[in-house]
Order: sequence, then C-alpha cells, then structure tokens
Amino acid sequence: MGSTFSQSDPTAASPAKREREHDMTMLISRRGLLGATVSLPFLHLAEAAAATSDTLKFGLSAFPTSLEPFLNNGTSPATMRLMMHRGLFGYAPDGTLRGELAEHWENDGGVKWTIRLREAFWHNGAPVTVDDVRYTIETVGAEKSTAYLRAQMQDIVKIETPDPRTLTLTTKTPIVTLPLWFGSYYLPIIGKGSWKANAPGEGAGPFVLGDVERGQSIEFAAFDKFYDKSKPKLKKVRFIAYPDENLRVAALQAGDVDIIDYVPWQAMEAIEADARLKLESTSGPFMFLQFNFQRKPFDDPRVRLAVAHAIRRDEIVKAAFFGRGAALEGFATPDNSPYFEPDLAHDWRYDPQKAKALLAEAGVGDGLKCTLLSTAQYGMHKNTAEVVQQHLGEIGIAAELTLPDWATRVTMGNKGQYDIAVQGTAWENADPESYSQLIDGALAPSAARSYGIDIPELGPLLAAGRSEFDPAKRKQIYRDVQRISLEKCPYVSLAWRSQGYAMKKEVQGFVNIPGPITFYSGTTLEQTTV
Repeated sequence: MGSTFSQSDPTAASPAKREREHDMTMLISRRGLLGATVSLPFLHLAEAAAATSDTLKFGLSAFPTSLEPFLNNGTSPATMRLMMHRGLFGYAPDGTLRGELAEHWENDGGVKWTIRLREAFWHNGAPVTVDDVRYTIETVGAEKSTAYLRAQMQDIVKIETPDPRTLTLTTKTPIVTLPLWFGSYYLPIIGKGSWKANAPGEGAGPFVLGDVERGQSIEFAAFDKFYDKSKPKLKKVRFIAYPDENLRVAALQAGDVDIIDYVPWQAMEAIEADARLKLESTSGPFMFLQFNFQRKPFDDPRVRLAVAHAIRRDEIVKAAFFGRGAALEGFATPDNSPYFEPDLAHDWRYDPQKAKALLAEAGVGDGLKCTLLSTAQYGMHKNTAEVVQQHLGEIGIAAELTLPDWATRVTMGNKGQYDIAVQGTAWENADPESYSQLIDGALAPSAARSYGIDIPELGPLLAAGRSEFDPAKRKQIYRDVQRISLEKCPYVSLAWRSQGYAMKKEVQGFVNIPGPITFYSGTTLEQTTV
C-alpha cells in the first residue's frame, strides 16, 4: 500500500534587501579565539545599544570549522546551514517532519518515491529545479565524496525527472526512512554546480550569507525571495563566537547578545532566576564513548565491554551537568520511544569486578595504557573525560587525556587519532534508523562515531530496518540491533543531558525543538523576532 503526505504552500513576506554572497573558498580555518583576559570589541555597550528590533545577535559556542554543506562537523556549522539552506524536508518547531523544498511526496509501498518541488529560488535568483536535486544526490554519493550521508545516497539507483519540479527516486530496496535522510542538515539541496571545497554552495534558505570575520563572527541578511513569504521575520542575524562558556553567559547577561547556545549547566539556575532572561531546555542529547577498532586491544569487544562496566555514570551527571541529566546504562533509546526495551536498559551498569574479569579474559588483566580524546573547549566534554579517566584507572586502564580545541578534536576523530574518545550527540531523528549514525561500520569515517567499526552482524539488521514498513517487525529488528550493540559495544553510553538555549525575554518565536531534534532549533530563527 502506498502512502501519501503533502505540505501546503506557505504564505505572505516583507521583502528585504539582499546582501552579497561572501566567497567562502578556503575561508573557514579554525583558530584559537578568545581567552578570559582578551579585550572584546564586540562587547561594548554602545554596540548593544545600537541593536534594532530587526537584528538578532547570537552568541555561538564555536566558530564553524567549515561551511561545507555535507559534513558532520558540529552544531555550530549545522546552525549556519539552517540559515542558508533547506533540504527537501525539515523539522517543524514541534519536532515533526515537514516538507521544505518538497511540496508533496508519496511512496508506492516499495522502492519508488515521487516528489513534487514547491516554487522556490536560489539566493542568486535562479529557480530551484529537479536538476539541482539530482546534482546534490550525485555529488554526495560520488565515489570520492567525504559527505556524511554518502552511503545512503548510493542506495538511490535511478533518478527520473519528467518535468522541472517533479522527480522520482528509485532505491535498491524499499527505504521507509528516505524522507528522514533528506530532512537532515547534513543533506541540504544546493544549486547545480555550486559545490567546492570549503564553500557553502548555493542556498535557498531564509537568510543569505554576508560578512565573515574569521574566527569571530558571521552575518546573514534576510532573503527576499524565500518560498515562505511570511519569513524571515528578522532582517539580519549576526553570530558572534564565544568559545569560553563563561564569557558567552556574561555577554547575554550584559545585553551584548540576544541569545546563546550551549548554555553551561552551572549557569542554568542563575539564568532561570533572572527576570530579564529565559531558558529553553530539553532532554535528548547524550554523552558516550567511542573506540578506535583498529587499535589493540580495543578491537576486542571484551575490552570495550570492560570500559562500559567501569563507569559510575551518576558522577558524570553531577560533575559535568550539575544534576541536569540522567545516568544512561544501556543503548541510548529514550524511554518514551516505542523502541525502548526496559529489560535491556541497564546492561552496561557499573560493575568493576566484571570489568576486571573481562580485561583478564582479553589478556590485558595486568593493565594497559591508552589515549583518551576529548576537548577543553566545552566543560561538559572535559569534565566527562576527567571522570572517565579516574574510573578507568580503577580497573587498570591508564588513560592519558588529550584535550585540544573543538576543531582539532573533530579532525583527530575523523582520522582515528585516539584509543578512546568522549563525544556527545543526539539522534538525528526519532526513528531508530538514526542508530546507524553511531553503529554502522559501512558509513564513511566520522568524528561522530567510533573509528573503523567492525561488527558484521549489524549491517544486515540496519538494512532490514530501513526496508521494513511493518511496525511490529521493525520493533523486533531494532531490539536485535540493541542487543548486539550491548554485547559488541560499537559505542558506550554515559549520560543523558539537558540541552539549553538562553535568551532575552524580548526574543520571541525561537524554539528549542524537543528531544533528539534539539540541534535543529536553528530552523526556528526564520520565525524569530526581537
């Protein structure tokens, strides 16, 4: 049986003057930016006083490492993509999937999806057509592509384009989750021929890229031909990098910015108590450990499982999140998900005796040395790593901390330059298809998952889950996925965490999208006002 979904055209919009595209080629190279004693010219009260109601200043936790459209390189670059770009699909403020460049779509119950594009325009004024969608799919899926979703695009075996706004995608096998792929901020649609290294590509999003001060700030101006004529509400958004979390909070409290991301957990109580401010927080992101499967002894699942049993997770919740989180002793499936398995929820509970026994079975019972990669740029990562280091030492694993800035940590993760690494993420969507992002060894190397994952049993199950339309059968498939993961440890869960944005009371329309979709909250800047 086929299924049909549709999205009606949005309405209305105040035109806004376009600003020129800034050439981003070779532009974004991460540099150390701010120290606590640095004089910050953009903190001056005179500038704060000059802010107008049609301009928003956003205190960003990290200057983007790159604005390339298809990489997984952190939340800050993803937020920039949500300013410039739109995919075929996206997420509404309540976290539900909606059409973006896709106006209407349907599946025939098998391998064929038919998609009708809405009338939309690129920032250069050209119309969005099916040729742009074809170009994006072929670019992401190319043989030498380093795109995060490259493997998924290789499952598309035929693209038919009967007219400029209609295309049919045929996949190797039925793919129930195809709209979720095209709703990812790792897969924006870009203008034909516009991709190049270190460049953002031509966008069709609500804002146009403007001035960039390397390592400091990025400006965007409203796009007057955005397909939702009632948006964006703002004329300009200026992102200012504050890698120091205390300076980021201070900038909000002083009125130098209107909103900040990654609110440090130790500051949440004070922000909630400040009558001038408001905190928007949600639970959904989680902390976990990654492994380099190509380095001994972490190629042995018994060693990885020993690490899982070595951690007192409640101490991470206290040390890194000031109690605003929860211990996570199993596969990271939210307890309100239909795929949550209560009997599997505590398989990685703290058990140091079992951990030591597993190390002995693996032939490293006398102890071992390893590297533990994290970052000093985010307190949650650093504090988590320090707790993990202590607990590993208690079972005979001497872990040497490596704490570079975030951009370097991403690079080292992509190259597998670690034995164990601390990482944080949220599932890319509420469907268990998103499990693939952490456990599928067929996907391209990424700092977002363990390096060189080699668990052959998982691949066929993940493929079966993507192809199965029957909910009961999917539930059994993903139960098996979780069970095998708990035994083989492609990653190890540590803790759920609260994730917050803080803003002035005058900021309206911005929504911290709930649960695992929180990092898509930048989408709602299109409806934000000050």
